[in-house]
Amino acid sequence: MIDDIIQEQPWRRAWRHYRQSRFAVIALIVCSIIILAAVFAPWLAPQNPYDLNVIDFFDSKLPPGSSAPTGFIFWLGTDGQGRDMLSAMLYGLRISLFVGVLSGLIAILIGMALGLVAAYVGGWIDALIMRVVDFMLGFPTILVALMLLAILGQGVDKVIFALILVQWAYFARAVRSAALVERQKEYVEAAQSLGLSQPRIMFGHIMPNCLAPVIVLGTMQVASAISTEATLSFLGLGLPITEPSLGLLISNGYSNMLSGRYWISLYPGLLLLLTVFSINVVGDRLRDVLNPRLSR
Repeated sequence: MIDDIIQEQPWRRAWRHYRQSRFAVIALIVCSIIILAAVFAPWLAPQNPYDLNVIDFFDSKLPPGSSAPTGFIFWLGTDGQGRDMLSAMLYGLRISLFVGVLSGLIAILIGMALGLVAAYVGGWIDALIMRVVDFMLGFPTILVALMLLAILGQGVDKVIFALILVQWAYFARAVRSAALVERQKEYVEAAQSLGLSQPRIMFGHIMPNCLAPVIVLGTMQVASAISTEATLSFLGLGLPITEPSLGLLISNGYSNMLSGRYWISLYPGLLLLLTVFSINVVGDRLRDVLNPRLSR
């Protein structure tokens, strides 16, 4: 029995630990469904909410369950432009996840590279990188993103750039802390004695052992990027109306809340809440799996 546990593959052991929490398993299932719904949105959506040949302005602000003259049923109602809310939410979810995941991946690459260099090289390079990190982390994320987008303007590329700029510092600090511990271990000294180059030691030997905190932090930051983008779009500084995300859908229906047309903002808001919450739960469980000392 003990030998089987010792010889068990790491990913099987991690999954066995992860599924001990039913709540985390449910969150993982919900998160997977959300991602699949965003990926296959063009095939799952009842209609293309941005096809002018399909949208009819006379169908605007219909309550959930209403039928169009053509017989099409709007299960979640329509917004102010006559778009099917279910279809608009699927397309908006697709854009929100794209912005959050892409900005998170690029921020991870930049932060890992700078964190490894700071920990391994040390000296004035370490001091310079960490002072920049301290400067970036000294300001609220949303404030920096607002300032950048006020200068750059709207656009998917501009939002992704702003989110990268406010996220990379978190990964740089986390990777530097892990790399400082790994740098003192014997396998690094052995690699140095063999004459391996510094980039090969940093990225080929030290970096794989620093991935655990990056995976956990990356999951959390993706959820943070999605909520930050939604906030920026709600304020009118994020994505343009031609590429609406969940935040922009919520903003479009906000003015109709007092008139009783709650569904225009409520359903995108619930989907955004469910997305961010499920991703955070998965990330929190991954933290316990990758570092059992933190689990209760």
